[in-house]
Order: sequence, then structure tokens, then C-alpha cells
Amino acid sequence: MSRVPEWIDRLGAGLTGWGRELERRRAEAEARDADDDPLDTRDFGNSGSPGSPDGEGTQPAGYVPAPPSYAPAVTARPHPAEAVPWGMRVAAEAGWRLLVLAGTLWVLMRVISAVQLVVLAFVAALLITALLQPTVARLCRHGVPRGLATALTAILGFVVMGLIGWFVTWQVMENIDNLSSQIQDGIDELRRWLLNSPFHVTEDQINDIAQNLREAVSSNTDAITSAGLEGVTVIVEALTGILLAMFSTLFLLYDGERIWQWTLKLVPEAARPGVAGAGPRAWRTLTAYVRGTVIVALIDAIFIGLGIYFLDVPMAVPLAVFIFLFAFVPLVGAVVSGALAVVVALVTQGVFTAVMTLVVVLAVQQIEGHILQPFILGRAVRVHPLAVVLSVAAGGMVAGIGGAVVAVPLAAVTNTVVGYLRAHSRETSLRYAPQPRGVAAVGAAQESPPSDDTAGGHK
Repeated sequence: MSRVPEWIDRLGAGLTGWGRELERRRAEAEARDADDDPLDTRDFGNSGSPGSPDGEGTQPAGYVPAPPSYAPAVTARPHPAEAVPWGMRVAAEAGWRLLVLAGTLWVLMRVISAVQLVVLAFVAALLITALLQPTVARLCRHGVPRGLATALTAILGFVVMGLIGWFVTWQVMENIDNLSSQIQDGIDELRRWLLNSPFHVTEDQINDIAQNLREAVSSNTDAITSAGLEGVTVIVEALTGILLAMFSTLFLLYDGERIWQWTLKLVPEAARPGVAGAGPRAWRTLTAYVRGTVIVALIDAIFIGLGIYFLDVPMAVPLAVFIFLFAFVPLVGAVVSGALAVVVALVTQGVFTAVMTLVVVLAVQQIEGHILQPFILGRAVRVHPLAVVLSVAAGGMVAGIGGAVVAVPLAAVTNTVVGYLRAHSRETSLRYAPQPRGVAAVGAAQESPPSDDTAGGHK
């Protein structure tokens, strides 16, 4: 056999081995490049696994390989609620609840403003009922039928209030001419005093002030006329409110208990026991407030009226009645009625009488605030002075004089209701709390104070 074919054969085998080595090294290089670029599109088929160019493999579509070992670590993102600071979450929770309460209060105020006459009439009926209801109960205990007792009490109460109003009007109309002349004399005296005072007021300045006042009155004639027309509307509304208050008072005196029972049915069943317990306590607070206020106002009117009567201040009796009526507006009413008495004394009797009237008013009001009110009203209807001022201001802004009158009793009743509901909630939670067992029960028994019988047995 020839040697040339053998040489060719060995050369072919060597070339084949070199080709295989080149293929192996190229495969290793491609593998290294794939590790350096994990997002290489050559490693992802349409539906296959990485490294399968024909799309056939065992991995599902959209397979993403794990990041290489040298990639930086990425922490998992927290839940958005956990990313918000705790204080901000608490503020947000309280904020939206306050917004809901503010919206509810705004809607309630709008409704009350729309039916202001009805609301004030009903509240006035509640106050009158709180004043007259003890008389009805006393007559019923003496065997008088409830209908007759209600009729007698209501008629007597309305007659007394009507007589008071008529008496005030009569006294004012009887003394208006005398008062106007005395006011004119007081103005002339004030003018002479200003001319001779150290303020160096001249006659021309006083005439200029008077001229400006006359021009202001003449330029506002239309406004005054419209105010007079509005006064007629106010009188009609006042008469309507009085009639509503009278009818409401009659029904509350006669059928108040059944009305309360029907009202309880509107309350959710879960809150009904607490409201049923708070209602009688709120009514007792309102009754004590109205009766105490009437007594205090009567004492103020009598003593201040006697003081200004002995000081020869004109219209002492109507001023005393005004003091009695204004006493139902706490703090503000006393200031207004006292200032009215001092002004009348100043323009009619002079500076000395005005100063003495001011002394009488302040002395009686100090005795009222520090002795009469704590003794007569008691702790059940005690309201902080700041709460009184804010309540009167808010009531006056919302509903005028009527709102100022009912603001403080409303604050007193609210204070009583809130205190009772808080105590009722605490008692209910303790009543239905799980009882301690085992060692805890033994410790609780040891810490609890002994009963009267046990203490008596040890003696």
C-alpha cells in the first residue's frame, strides 16, 4: 500500500481536531458574552427557554433570568400606607372625621336658619314647660286630673306673662313724655358741661356734631322707612311664634312623657338605653336652670328697682321689669340692663345719681354672681364663664336675642348629657368586660376592699 494516502489521512485528522478545538473555544467565548449581557436577546425565544434559538424549551413565555451575582441589591418597596408617617396618618384620620362633623353641623345650622321661627318657638315652649311642669305635677299629686291641671297652669302662666308685658308697655307709654323732656334737659346740661369742661369743646364743634347727626338721619330716611316696614313683619312673626309656643307648651305639659317615649323610638336600639337615661337628667337640669334663673332675675329686679326708686330715677318700675327680662341673657343681659338704668339716671338726675345707680347695680350683680347663683342653681347647672360667653355670642350670631337666651341652657343640658353618656359607656364596658380567672381572679379578690358584712365580722 502506498504511504501517500496515510499522510493525507493523518493531515485530515489533524485538521479535524483543530476545527473541533476552534468550535469549543468559540462556544466558550459566546457563553462568557452571554453572562456579561443578561438581557441579550439571543437568549430569549418567543416561547422557549434561554439559549434555545428555535423557540422550543421548557420555560414559559416571558421568562426573565435571575440577575447576576454582581448586580446591586434592591430592597422591596413598602406598602404605601406603611410609607406614610404614623403622625400624619393619625392627623388624616382625625381630619376627615372633623370635616364630616363640620359638614353635618353646617347642614344643621342651615336647616335651623330656614325654620328659625319654629325652632325658637319650640325652644321657648320647652323653657316655659320646664317652669310650669312642677306645678302640673303637684296638682296631679293632689288628685286634680291631668287635663284640668294642665289647663289651669297654662292659663295662669300665660296670664302672668301677658300682664308683665302689658305693664311694661303701659309704664313706658305713661312716662315717655316726661322721659323725653328729662332727656332733653340732660342733653342741655351735658352740653353746658362740655362747654365748661377742660376738653376745650367749643359751641361751633357741638353745632357741627348736631348738624352731622341731623344730616345722617335725613340721608337715611329710606332706610328708616324700610326698617319700619320690617318692624311690621317682625311683629307678625313674633305673634306667630308666640302662638306656636303656646300650643307647644300645652301639648308638652299634657303629653310630654308620651312624646319622649315616641322620640326614643327614633334612636338606634344600641344607643337607646343611654339616651333613655340621659333624657330625664337633662330635663331636671333644664328645670333647675329655668326656675333658678327666674328667682335670681326676680331678686335682681326687686333690689335694683328699689335702689333706683329711692334715688328718684324716673320709670323705676319699667326699668326693674327690663332688668328682670334681660337677666335671662347671662352676663350680657346684666350689663345691658344696668347700663340702661345708669344712662337714664345720667340724663335725668345728673352725674351723682348716675354714679350711685352704678354702685347699686354693681353691688346687686356681685351678690347675684357669687352668692345667689351658686346657692340657687347648684352644681348641676354650673357652666364655666368662658362657656357662657362663647355660648351667648354664638347664639346671638346664629339667632339673635332668642339664640342668646337659649344658648346657656342648651350648654348646661349638653354638659349634663355628655357627662352621663360618658359615665354610662364606662359602666357598660366594665359590666361586659371578661371576668378574670385563675391567678388574676385571686389577685383581684385580694385587692378588692372587704364588704360591710365582712368588716363587721372581723370586729
